[in-house]
Amino acid sequence: MDMHGHLTFLLLSLYGPGTFIRATVLPDLPRVVALSEDTVSGTRVAEVTVSCSNSSSSPNVTLESIEPNHPFNSIAISSDPMDVTTFRAEVTLHAGAELDARQVNQYTLILRAACPGEDEVEERLFVQVTPGHVLRCDSPFASAEGDVVQVLADVAPRTPLYAVLPQPLGGLTFRLRNHNTPLTLTRRGLVLAPDNGFDPCKDTQTFRLEIEVTDRHGHNCSGAVKVEVLPSRRPCVTFPEPHRAVTVTEGIGPWEVVTQVRARGDNVHYAILAPVAPVLFTIDEVTGEIRSTRRLEVTRAHLIIRAYNALHPKDHATATVNITVQRTDRQAPRCVPAIFVSQVPETMSPGSTLETLRCTHSTSTDGCLHYALEGPPSSLSHLCMEGPQLKVNITLDYDSEAMAALGFQLTATIVVTVGGQPLQSTRVPVLVTVTPVNEFRPACPNGATFTVPETAAFGSVVGRVAGTDRDYPLDSLEYSLEGGTGPAQPFSIDRRTGEIRVVGSLDSQQQKNYRLVVRLTDTHNDLDPRMRQSRLCDVSVRLQAVPDQLPVCIPEVQELRITAGSPGSRQPVTRLVCHSSPDSAALTYTIVGGNEDGRFRLEGNTLVYLPNDRAEPHPFVLLVEVWGGSGARRRSSVVALVVHVSPRSTPVPPSPTTRPTTLQKEPLVVVQTEAVWNPPAWFVAVLTISGALLLATLGCIARNLLCSNRASGKLFLAKRSWDVMEHSGGKEEQGHPHASSPGQRDGRAQDPRECPVPQPQQSQQQPWVVSPRQRGLVTGESRVTPAWQ
Repeated sequence: MDMHGHLTFLLLSLYGPGTFIRATVLPDLPRVVALSEDTVSGTRVAEVTVSCSNSSSSPNVTLESIEPNHPFNSIAISSDPMDVTTFRAEVTLHAGAELDARQVNQYTLILRAACPGEDEVEERLFVQVTPGHVLRCDSPFASAEGDVVQVLADVAPRTPLYAVLPQPLGGLTFRLRNHNTPLTLTRRGLVLAPDNGFDPCKDTQTFRLEIEVTDRHGHNCSGAVKVEVLPSRRPCVTFPEPHRAVTVTEGIGPWEVVTQVRARGDNVHYAILAPVAPVLFTIDEVTGEIRSTRRLEVTRAHLIIRAYNALHPKDHATATVNITVQRTDRQAPRCVPAIFVSQVPETMSPGSTLETLRCTHSTSTDGCLHYALEGPPSSLSHLCMEGPQLKVNITLDYDSEAMAALGFQLTATIVVTVGGQPLQSTRVPVLVTVTPVNEFRPACPNGATFTVPETAAFGSVVGRVAGTDRDYPLDSLEYSLEGGTGPAQPFSIDRRTGEIRVVGSLDSQQQKNYRLVVRLTDTHNDLDPRMRQSRLCDVSVRLQAVPDQLPVCIPEVQELRITAGSPGSRQPVTRLVCHSSPDSAALTYTIVGGNEDGRFRLEGNTLVYLPNDRAEPHPFVLLVEVWGGSGARRRSSVVALVVHVSPRSTPVPPSPTTRPTTLQKEPLVVVQTEAVWNPPAWFVAVLTISGALLLATLGCIARNLLCSNRASGKLFLAKRSWDVMEHSGGKEEQGHPHASSPGQRDGRAQDPRECPVPQPQQSQQQPWVVSPRQRGLVTGESRVTPAWQ
């Protein structure tokens, strides 16, 4: 509807066969017409009344259908003889139309009407095809309880709430049995909201409607509808600031914003109630901005503003605005202090006053001065202005990441203006430094228990005590060990990192567990060093026993053949491959036997031969003792090395007349591998002892036999320490004769019954050594021998 009153009304008059029904204009409401399947062709379905503001020509009314092949004729226009501005348009069934509710039970018709020079109006007509002869009301409308509809109290007036749709439809009349309800029932069976809407301030309201439906044949059915009106969910329109005083200076031009009012609610619009015809000011209906209508001079104005819900005008609120227009003064106010710099602790509570400005102006009172805070949003969130007072807005948490990002300093500017005019303003810089306060004690870690092997070396890391502290800087702690370091507590702790290290000897047999008391002391958490806080934490260190393990060498017996180099040189022979437990100390190697003339020495685990001018081959039986472990837990094992040293060949001088020819012999490498059983060390030891006992037993038996026969002569018994070696061309050690032998007879008489006692040769015999022949029976051995040797 425009302001000239040019209206186009589209009135739908719904018809059943033989019955005329006129509907009320509802712009957003669909119209429903029910036709029975037995409706004859040419029946008028609906009549459309079009009212135009002038009668110069007929309106244009068109009909379209969403469904193809609809059974309706085009709109026929006729004038009303009683009113030259009213025209009638009829919707009828075309000739031969057949309705079948099983195929199409509803047609949606779109009616468009436009009078010359006026806006086009569009409405929808829903034609429902129902089976004939029987009138039935649908459930739950026809049930004893009736159908239930729930709506909110803020629905618009005359909003359709319910539609009665009985089966079949067509030529029906609807009658409301009870009239004690504000709801309205239309001729088309629509239940509408009250003309004035529902009261949004009441609680849940319930209305029951009993409706009777009758068709053109006199058949009827009835039912009930219960409408439950729920409280409105929308907020009421309210002014947060119902009274406002605004002071401006003269000289403000037309249509400039003086102030703005704001109200809470939905679909809020604004209007000036008083004065009824405002001269100096106007208000924007949507934004609430109050603007000047002319150039302002010195005056005072009192305005009453109404805010209302555009959809529910009953929901409204009022506010008063006093506008004072004063003379212009270019002089800015003077404030003390002119700059504000301060340090505040982080524990200052919100709402505390940091500073109160004392500002004066020559022609204005304190009430005309306005204070505002400008600056970065991060700083403005921590500070606020309440009049001339600068206050703390939220907690100044020094320990937060947001405060650390600001560098623990808040910067802002207080802008003091006279009457809100920026030309008369004074700016006061503000710098607030937040200082730390030691609020929290250090916290001990959960389950501070560590395990360390008893063979851990000096300086080994046992674990790290990870204490925590919520004061900024986070976890800034110092660590110390109560009781210090000593034999009873062979550990130390790093002052900065909290790492516990081994600084003494450990023995699980003497002590398996240590209980350490670690002191955590926070640092750099307060300006006052006396405010440092500490906490004692219990730390358990458990020693892990490491089983004794002898060094193991592979193989335990080696037989090697080398050719001596030039005298004075250094000739590597072999490298011993031995290992012990992974966490033990490094192995040490020592030659304990067989090193004649000191021709061999050990460089780490490498055996080195020092050649001399010996001209004959010579075997050496070396015993190397390998030590592992540390302190009182050192263990050792013995390795036997049989080294056959062959002298180097002497070159033959060439004939002066014959040119020597040296044949280059290609050495033939023969590798022989014997897969035999390698017995454990205890078996070799038992076998050696058993052999020695057997030899001693045989010697005693032979002595008894010789003594019993009183045989003359002397029996020379020689016992070799290393009778287990076999080589080609070697020298065999001989035993020395006893002092009572024939070669050394002292002339004293001897009893022929006495049996001489053999004196064995004193030799360096080492335990746990077997002969190469015996070793060859139990070990696999690979030899590399040049073919010409």
